[in-house]
Amino acid sequence: MRSFILGVLGCSLVLSAQAFYSASDDVVELNPSNFNKEVLQSDSLWLIEFYAPWCGHCQSLTADWKKAATTLKGIVKVGAVDADQHKSLGSQFGVKGFPTIKVFGANKNKPEDYQGGRTSQAIVDGAMKALNSLVKDRLSGKSGGSGYKQSGGGGGGGAGSKQDVVELTDDNFDKMVLQGEEVWLVEFFAPWCGHCKNLEPEWTAAASAVMEQTKGKVRLGAMDATVHQAVSGRYGIRGFPTIKIFRKGEEPEDYQGGRTRGDIIARALDLFSDHAPPPELLEILSEDTLKKTCEDSQLCVIGVLPHILDTGAAGRNGYLEVMTKMAEKYKKKSWGWLWTEAGTQMELEAALGIGGFGYPAMAAINSRKMKFALLRGSFSETGIHEFLRELSVGRGSTATLGKGSMPKVHTVAPWDGKDGQLPEEDDYDLSDVDLDDDDFLSKIEL
Repeated sequence: MRSFILGVLGCSLVLSAQAFYSASDDVVELNPSNFNKEVLQSDSLWLIEFYAPWCGHCQSLTADWKKAATTLKGIVKVGAVDADQHKSLGSQFGVKGFPTIKVFGANKNKPEDYQGGRTSQAIVDGAMKALNSLVKDRLSGKSGGSGYKQSGGGGGGGAGSKQDVVELTDDNFDKMVLQGEEVWLVEFFAPWCGHCKNLEPEWTAAASAVMEQTKGKVRLGAMDATVHQAVSGRYGIRGFPTIKIFRKGEEPEDYQGGRTRGDIIARALDLFSDHAPPPELLEILSEDTLKKTCEDSQLCVIGVLPHILDTGAAGRNGYLEVMTKMAEKYKKKSWGWLWTEAGTQMELEAALGIGGFGYPAMAAINSRKMKFALLRGSFSETGIHEFLRELSVGRGSTATLGKGSMPKVHTVAPWDGKDGQLPEEDDYDLSDVDLDDDDFLSKIEL
């Protein structure tokens, strides 16, 4: 009996941890089965929370999210995706931490990150601001992207832009695909093929998302194999649609993944990360270095290393090697990586609460939210990995950065890669000096 009660209690705890929202709430639970119809094909403005059931910040947001949904009912749609369970949706829209809130406005395939507060009032205010912007865009004749059309193809329904799917032909294929530096996913289709028509909106939407998230390093193309038979014959295309992956200098491989936009995007991002070099580890030499790196990245990771006199070149290079290895490990995140010498950027250290001791130190800054987190463990591959893993899933403890703005950064000369040298002391020629002369001694006293 006791084990039965404990089992029921355990089940109820699991259910309560996962059941953030129910049918009685005004929050729409979204998943891969209903997301396309409810959101992407909708004319409504949507605020959507991507969450994970185990995420403490997500649990704290639940009550305010429900209240905001009730307040906005009939005005703005409010939804939620369990991105831990439905990873394809999270991947499709570049979700890398929890909770992530996105605003789906005119162009549903390119939602904007919500940057406001997490109280119900702040969420409602942010939604109304986005709605006002959407209305103004419609009045001025602006609208979102539309799907590409295959020759003789069927209806669209995708939310991507046709310019993001590259139309490939016998004439341009070799130059664009085989000789280009990008990784390519190429769909070979036939206009009469029903499966090709079904794939069209997924391929279009995926093309726009991949173009944006990989900054054009991975491209999606489409070729009418019934017209351009030289290339399709070269690669033995027999059925439609056939999707192949092309990397410069390598033999093409068959695409083996699913045919939803989420599946296609996930595979494209894997290809991107596999071939992308790790982000460059930069020394903070000026305000521009800090600003550009942090603004261009979801997080910028900053190492504050001991003074060169304390470690020498070998010790410093050891710390830099640890950071470089971690940048390689987390390159899929597209974070920025920076370092500075202790005592060089005092305002930055003060804003991060590092100040004066405990080097080497590390902090991760989210410049959009003006929040940061400090490494509490060891400055080692293991310690840094634990720190960044916690942050990437929304578990890390964060604080407001300084006064809520980026601190002042001084322009400094780059490290020359050498050991440090103590400043030279002045030499005194004492050969003609009477060391008992009180007047001389008084002149050299500090």
